[in-house]
Amino acid sequence: MARSEREPRQEQSDLVEKLVHINRVAKVVKGGRRFGFAALVVVGDGKGRVGFGKGKAREVPEAIRKATEAAKKNMIRVPLREGRTLHHDIEGRHGAGKVVIRSAQPGTGIIAGGPMRAVFEALGVQDVVSKSTGTSNPYNMVRGTINALTRQMSPRMVASKRSKKVSDIVARRGEKNAAGAAATE
Repeated sequence: MARSEREPRQEQSDLVEKLVHINRVAKVVKGGRRFGFAALVVVGDGKGRVGFGKGKAREVPEAIRKATEAAKKNMIRVPLREGRTLHHDIEGRHGAGKVVIRSAQPGTGIIAGGPMRAVFEALGVQDVVSKSTGTSNPYNMVRGTINALTRQMSPRMVASKRSKKVSDIVARRGEKNAAGAAATE
């Protein structure tokens, strides 16, 4: 896959489109082969929304257009910490594929394989460490990543579920260290 295929394309609505994979399939008919194309596209706004879609057609541009439309229809919102990383570590699965996603310190960058990297770039995550095991199939890797991201929760979401305040859920660093020091005495 050429480098230009992975570069983001900007639209008037500020959505980043990333072409993840194109698959050429052949159907053998009387008189030769008929070729078709399947495209996998990830779309995101760079501010916490991302979606993926598949499209199949006889021509590559038509397959990409169909995949982009499908991706825009099923976008999800993911809570981000400080607009740059995830709130907590999480695992996702789809089929034989398993992905492990970990939040990272500022300046780490996106440490992820091809299809997962496209999802994180479209999402707007700047610091994340991830590992994919079990499969290198781009469809399963993207679906596993989206599966993990749908289960991502912010402290505000956890607090509202438990009917508590956010400050009860998230201890401040100074309080946490003081509590740990008091427990060891």
